[in-house]
Amino acid sequence: MAEVGGEGAGAANGGGAVSGAREAALLSLHAVERRGDHADVALHFFLRRQALDRRDSALATELAYGALKRRNTLDWIIESRADRGVAAMTAWIRNILRLGVYQLRFLRVPAHAAVNESVALAKKYGHAGTARYVNAVLRAVARAPDEPAPPPPAQDPVGFLVFDRSHPEWLVRRWVERYGFDGARGLCDWDNQPAPVVVRPNRLRVTPGELLAALAAEGVAARPAGTLPPDCGGLAIEPGGAVEDLQAYKRGLFQVQDEGAMLAGLLLAPQPGETVVDACGAPGGKATHLAELMGDRGRVVALDRDEYKLPAVRGSSRRLGIHIVSTQCGDARELGELLPDAADRVLCDVPCSGVGALRRNADARWRKVPADLPRLARLQLAILAGASGAVRRGGVLLYATCSLEPEENEEVVAAFLDAHPEFLRDDLRPLLPPALAAEPAAGGGTLQLLPHVHGCDGFFYARLRRR
Repeated sequence: MAEVGGEGAGAANGGGAVSGAREAALLSLHAVERRGDHADVALHFFLRRQALDRRDSALATELAYGALKRRNTLDWIIESRADRGVAAMTAWIRNILRLGVYQLRFLRVPAHAAVNESVALAKKYGHAGTARYVNAVLRAVARAPDEPAPPPPAQDPVGFLVFDRSHPEWLVRRWVERYGFDGARGLCDWDNQPAPVVVRPNRLRVTPGELLAALAAEGVAARPAGTLPPDCGGLAIEPGGAVEDLQAYKRGLFQVQDEGAMLAGLLLAPQPGETVVDACGAPGGKATHLAELMGDRGRVVALDRDEYKLPAVRGSSRRLGIHIVSTQCGDARELGELLPDAADRVLCDVPCSGVGALRRNADARWRKVPADLPRLARLQLAILAGASGAVRRGGVLLYATCSLEPEENEEVVAAFLDAHPEFLRDDLRPLLPPALAAEPAAGGGTLQLLPHVHGCDGFFYARLRRR
């Protein structure tokens, strides 16, 4: 079937004034779809190129990420009003319509603004015919923005969530089976929310209160993120603009890190003077947190198999004023050979499906497939086994994923313990705030954070001690 519009039509056609925020969002969506760019990378590039202020940057971010997350729902609405499927449209027109419908359905932008801006984009990135087409489809949506209705949950709970909450069917089906309809809906709703930027105060330089004041001085509102107590948790800052442009960032007063990820440092509990290894250490958020918790005394080795990722670790350490982090290129599966019995504590924050952090990665849900889980589980077990050889007797091995799936979490830990009887599960309760210490599995050495329950990314942790 021929596509509506010409794929290269845009640049030559001009097309009147276009909102910089909406254009940045469109260019980001196009780069994700046609080049396979990751959404955060594409958006960062186009926000810079468009030179948007904080307000327009926040709008562009909401539009791009919202349209990506709600893709199933948006396409379903478009196809109910259009005379052809979205696959028959060019990527430009398909994404212009998604942005337009997102504004009408989810942001409740006045119809004249959403339609006129979308038509202007269609003129610039299509031609007069596609502009008329966009106008007709969006005006049809605007006349009844709440239709069509999804199939009732009682008839088809999976189908309802797939279309109404815009998640891949295979993942929704797993969640409904494991958490029930209400739990799966809670997870989907969490994923569809805008993700706040959460930052970890660098306590080598500031208290949380001092960081709040420094951010306020730059016109940035912030609040305690809320999952962890203020003395060990982070701050959520208002969206808009790039955090690296803030003076507080340049002065090393904070590091961007979700509170679920901050728990890695608290659960590993490194002590000043120890030798600690972060087996999958780039880009350095957890390695620098470990050094901070150690008072910048001792040794933290950040290992990563990709040499090109290690400068980010060194750069973060310099910016934060941390001196004990060193980097080493190597495969975590061979860590026991590289540093045999050398570490008091080892963190294995392994590559995973990332389905516990879909709110933070707008396009990730569409990149995942069921075959990822067994493939990743094999890699995770190999990393855990290889890294265990670096742990001294009496030392601690912390396994971490940002997944909710048992194949990557409890099943990997169980397989590792079966093959390595020299390791035992270690009680997490003394290391956790009371609300998390009450989790049933914490006494047995594991913790599963559920985003819609705990209010942060969905991490899994297992703390293992070598006899």
